[in-house]
Amino acid sequence: MEFLNQFLPIVIYIFLIALIIVGIILGIKLIITIDKVTKVVDDINEKVEKITPIVNTVGLISTKMSNVVGTVFYTVENLFTKLFLRNKKEESEDNE
Repeated sequence: MEFLNQFLPIVIYIFLIALIIVGIILGIKLIITIDKVTKVVDDINEKVEKITPIVNTVGLISTKMSNVVGTVFYTVENLFTKLFLRNKKEESEDNE
């Protein structure tokens, strides 16, 4: 019994020391990994900032073209509507 009272604390201390060493190693590896991820994210942000003006320009051009095409179609639609309504009005006046 006396042997266990002396031996078990030594074993526990050895396991705790090993656990602390493993924790320190994992912490260092985690810091290194986070630094690598930060570098990758910074690189991606730089590339996105370079592409952003191009995307904004394409979006602006797309919006302007959409407005122009919408205006053209609206004008053509009004023209056809006026032509067909005029014909219907003339036919209804002729019938009366």
